[in-house]
Amino acid sequence: MSEGLAPADARPAVFVVSPAAEYATVLAAELPGAEVRWVPDGDQLLREAHARIPQVAVLYDRVPGTPLPQVLGILRQRAELAATHWLAVGSSGLGELLGAGADALIGDTTPPQALAAQVLTLLRRASQQTQLHERVERLQGRLDTWEHDEQVRDQLVHMLVHDLKNPIAAVIGLLQIIEEDAGLSDESRELLRLCRDESQHLLHLSVNMLDVRKIQAGKMNLRRELMFSPMFEEVIELARGDVGSALRERRLSVQVARDLSPVSADPEILRRVLANLLSNALKHSLSGSGIFVNVQPERQGGGVLISVRDEGEGIPAEDIPNLFAAFEQSRLTLHGRFDTGMGLAFCKMAIEQHGGRIWVESVRGEGSEFCMTLPYAQDVEDDEDDDYAELLI
Repeated sequence: MSEGLAPADARPAVFVVSPAAEYATVLAAELPGAEVRWVPDGDQLLREAHARIPQVAVLYDRVPGTPLPQVLGILRQRAELAATHWLAVGSSGLGELLGAGADALIGDTTPPQALAAQVLTLLRRASQQTQLHERVERLQGRLDTWEHDEQVRDQLVHMLVHDLKNPIAAVIGLLQIIEEDAGLSDESRELLRLCRDESQHLLHLSVNMLDVRKIQAGKMNLRRELMFSPMFEEVIELARGDVGSALRERRLSVQVARDLSPVSADPEILRRVLANLLSNALKHSLSGSGIFVNVQPERQGGGVLISVRDEGEGIPAEDIPNLFAAFEQSRLTLHGRFDTGMGLAFCKMAIEQHGGRIWVESVRGEGSEFCMTLPYAQDVEDDEDDDYAELLI
């Protein structure tokens, strides 16, 4: 064995299907790094290919027994031989071999060195194809694992949210009932209000988590309706109630332009978006500061522009690029509450699914303004999907 030569069982296999063994002997002398095996006829090739998978098979014409085009047609159907390359050698019958799946043709008068060079080329191709196939299998395995993990994650999120949603809603309802008790002291009433607001926040977090997963998976369809100015006012008022009583500590101003051209939108999803933006403005501003909601025609005339502006601390410029990503939020905040960043991620995905866009403009120390556009209504068919989380208390 020459220096650096791999063991026999690790060397690439080359089958030489020829009427005489000398064809294989000559080729073996030119290919010391390969295992060259002589196969006398097509029937033997069928048997040999089951025991040892060749990287290259050299097929000479005028071989006795079953015609090689028939044998090659059978072998080409075997998946384990997908990387095998077939080289037809001869002066007649090569067209039939080519039709049966031969990869290359060469004349029987070709010098051994040239034949060996052709075989080496096919060996390299076979090796590359095998490596590519193995890489595809590895990637497919990773993809299967990822899809399984995603499915488990979706099931876990769905289970957690649906198991949490009803108890949280029940707690909020009970807190509201207790809060109406006339015998409560002001201190107890304030504590109950804080408990209700925090429970409301927890409900927002869990529902946003589920909806972000659904939008990512393409499983949340929109229940579109034609929305005019009065419906925008109604949706904003509902979103205001979703945020909770803490919003009373801000100066909230709502301006909706009259006679807006209709947009086709899901009012429940838009309510959730506005509730998230109002909650975000509340979170990043001080008591007594202003929050301004404005709905007006877009300047370019392509739709409706909705903005939510606060007078809070503003957002650092380096935080803005990732602000709408899940599990991202500004590092600066006026409260100590942990947030997942799912709210803004949901807003971005929901508005983009409507065909609009959302962005933020902010100046440190002067506040932030979240702007979003919704295109005017066109011929949009109503989507039907019962599988989404509702935030109704």
